[in-house]
Amino acid sequence: MAIHFGQVIGGHAQALQLRGQRAEIIAANLANVNTPGYQARDFDFSARYDAALAARDDGLALDLDSGDLQYRVPHHPSGDHNTVELGVEQAAFAQNATGFQASLTFLQMKLKGLAQAIQGQ
Repeated sequence: MAIHFGQVIGGHAQALQLRGQRAEIIAANLANVNTPGYQARDFDFSARYDAALAARDDGLALDLDSGDLQYRVPHHPSGDHNTVELGVEQAAFAQNATGFQASLTFLQMKLKGLAQAIQGQ
Protein backbone atom coordinates (compact mmCIF):
# COMPACT_ATOMS: atom_id res chain seq x y z
CA MET A 1 0.00 0.00 0.00
CA ALA A 2 1.52 3.29 -1.12
CA ILE A 3 1.59 6.33 1.11
CA HIS A 4 0.84 9.64 -0.56
CA PHE A 5 2.55 12.19 1.63
CA GLY A 6 0.76 15.04 -0.10
CA GLN A 7 -2.54 13.66 1.16
CA VAL A 8 -1.16 12.95 4.62
CA ILE A 9 0.28 16.39 5.31
CA GLY A 10 -2.51 18.34 3.62
CA GLY A 11 -1.75 21.98 2.98
CA HIS A 12 0.62 22.43 5.90
CA ALA A 13 3.74 22.28 3.73
CA GLN A 14 2.37 25.05 1.52
CA ALA A 15 1.38 27.07 4.57
CA LEU A 16 4.89 26.78 6.01
CA GLN A 17 6.47 27.88 2.75
CA LEU A 18 4.15 30.87 2.37
CA ARG A 19 4.57 31.89 6.01
CA GLY A 20 8.36 31.74 5.61
CA GLN A 21 8.16 34.02 2.58
CA ARG A 22 5.83 36.38 4.42
CA ALA A 23 8.24 36.52 7.37
CA GLU A 24 11.01 37.63 5.01
CA ILE A 25 8.83 40.39 3.55
CA ILE A 26 7.73 41.68 6.95
CA ALA A 27 11.34 41.53 8.21
CA ALA A 28 12.39 43.67 5.24
CA ASN A 29 9.67 46.15 6.17
CA LEU A 30 10.93 46.25 9.77
CA ALA A 31 14.54 46.67 8.64
CA ASN A 32 13.52 49.73 6.61
CA VAL A 33 11.40 51.43 9.25
CA ASN A 34 13.67 54.51 9.13
CA THR A 35 14.40 54.52 5.39
CA PRO A 36 12.87 57.62 3.79
CA GLY A 37 10.45 56.77 1.00
CA TYR A 38 10.38 53.03 1.71
CA GLN A 39 7.02 51.48 0.88
CA ALA A 40 5.93 48.63 3.18
CA ARG A 41 4.79 45.54 1.28
CA ASP A 42 2.89 42.37 2.12
CA PHE A 43 0.62 39.82 0.47
CA ASP A 44 -2.75 38.35 1.24
CA PHE A 45 -1.81 35.06 2.85
CA SER A 46 -5.32 33.58 2.75
CA ALA A 47 -5.87 34.34 -0.93
CA ARG A 48 -2.44 33.02 -1.93
CA TYR A 49 -2.87 29.88 0.20
CA ASP A 50 -6.33 29.17 -1.20
CA ALA A 51 -5.05 29.65 -4.74
CA ALA A 52 -2.14 27.28 -4.09
CA LEU A 53 -4.44 24.60 -2.69
CA ALA A 54 -6.90 24.96 -5.55
CA ALA A 55 -4.12 24.66 -8.12
CA ARG A 56 -2.27 22.01 -6.10
CA ASP A 57 0.70 24.31 -6.49
CA ASP A 58 3.96 23.08 -4.99
CA GLY A 59 6.02 25.93 -6.43
CA LEU A 60 4.77 28.75 -4.26
CA ALA A 61 7.59 31.19 -4.81
CA LEU A 62 6.24 34.69 -4.95
CA ASP A 63 7.25 36.91 -7.83
CA LEU A 64 8.33 40.07 -6.05
CA ASP A 65 7.98 42.15 -9.22
CA SER A 66 4.47 40.98 -10.10
CA GLY A 67 1.13 41.62 -8.48
CA ASP A 68 1.78 39.07 -5.73
CA LEU A 69 2.98 41.78 -3.35
CA GLN A 70 0.82 44.70 -2.40
CA TYR A 71 1.82 47.98 -0.84
CA ARG A 72 0.58 48.53 2.69
CA VAL A 73 -1.53 51.66 3.21
CA PRO A 74 -0.38 53.43 6.39
CA HIS A 75 -2.80 54.44 9.13
CA HIS A 76 -0.65 57.47 9.96
CA PRO A 77 1.42 58.69 6.98
CA SER A 78 4.89 59.98 7.78
CA GLY A 79 6.51 63.12 6.46
CA ASP A 80 9.30 61.23 4.69
CA HIS A 81 6.81 59.07 2.72
CA ASN A 82 7.86 55.89 4.53
CA THR A 83 4.78 53.68 4.96
CA VAL A 84 6.28 51.28 7.53
CA GLU A 85 4.49 51.50 10.86
CA LEU A 86 6.44 49.70 13.55
CA GLY A 87 3.43 48.49 15.57
CA VAL A 88 1.56 47.23 12.51
CA GLU A 89 4.61 45.34 11.24
CA GLN A 90 5.39 43.85 14.64
CA ALA A 91 1.80 42.65 14.99
CA ALA A 92 1.84 41.16 11.48
CA PHE A 93 5.16 39.43 12.22
CA ALA A 94 3.85 37.99 15.51
CA GLN A 95 0.63 36.78 13.87
CA ASN A 96 2.60 35.19 11.03
CA ALA A 97 4.98 33.50 13.49
CA THR A 98 2.03 32.09 15.42
CA GLY A 99 0.51 30.72 12.21
CA PHE A 100 3.88 29.22 11.24
CA GLN A 101 4.17 27.49 14.62
CA ALA A 102 0.61 26.15 14.37
CA SER A 103 1.23 24.70 10.91
CA LEU A 104 4.51 23.20 12.08
CA THR A 105 2.80 21.61 15.09
CA PHE A 106 0.04 20.12 12.93
CA LEU A 107 2.62 18.78 10.50
CA GLN A 108 4.64 17.23 13.33
CA MET A 109 1.50 15.55 14.74
CA LYS A 110 0.58 14.16 11.32
CA LEU A 111 4.07 12.74 10.78
CA LYS A 112 4.21 11.33 14.30
CA GLY A 113 0.86 9.59 13.74
CA LEU A 114 2.10 8.23 10.44
CA ALA A 115 5.28 6.90 12.07
CA GLN A 116 3.22 5.20 14.77
CA ALA A 117 0.97 3.61 12.15
CA ILE A 118 4.00 2.31 10.26
CA GLN A 119 5.44 0.85 13.46
CA GLY A 120 2.08 -0.75 14.30
CA GLN A 121 1.50 1.15 17.52
